[in-house]
Amino acid sequence: MFTGIIEELGTVATVEVLDDSIRLGIKGTLVREDLAQGESVSVNGVCLTAAQVTPEGFIADVMLETLNRSSLRGIAEGERVNLERAMSGAGRFGGHVVQGHVDGVAEIISREPSANWEVVKVRIPSELSKYVVEKGSITFDGVSLTVNDISGDVVSLSLIPETLRLTTLGTKQAGDKLNVEADILAKHIEKLIEARSQ
Repeated sequence: MFTGIIEELGTVATVEVLDDSIRLGIKGTLVREDLAQGESVSVNGVCLTAAQVTPEGFIADVMLETLNRSSLRGIAEGERVNLERAMSGAGRFGGHVVQGHVDGVAEIISREPSANWEVVKVRIPSELSKYVVEKGSITFDGVSLTVNDISGDVVSLSLIPETLRLTTLGTKQAGDKLNVEADILAKHIEKLIEARSQ
């Protein structure tokens, strides 16, 4: 489990394309410090397992299901990525419950800079809009964010300078794709209500 508070910007060192998967080599100084083989790391919001820990970071396999649901299918060497280690039991819970189980791919449709923040509008897959509420939580590329507003399938967000500086969201532009994870609590509530109505 993750919190959506990005620990560092890493770099894709290698991309090995296999028959129905890819193998990524990720450089990341901080996340590598106490990382062990088999542990989880969020890479742009996707929970990946460290198959091997390297001197510069780690190597992870990305299966077909993940490639079909996320933007990792088009990832390239040299690309910057948001990294977060799995939450420890003694850590602070600064964001919200993030699983790293991406629901789909969203697209930035506009950015509006202001003096101290940026308003970013993102179009999410329409089937996810029922899980998003004003002032609720949502995750884009692994970053825990608060929803300013939602209109149809367009989510409006305010990005503070810290988020712009410390995550890839600071450089993404209109047309760029983002991994989106809806709030798991909303999905559980929906399932419980459906079960009770049967």
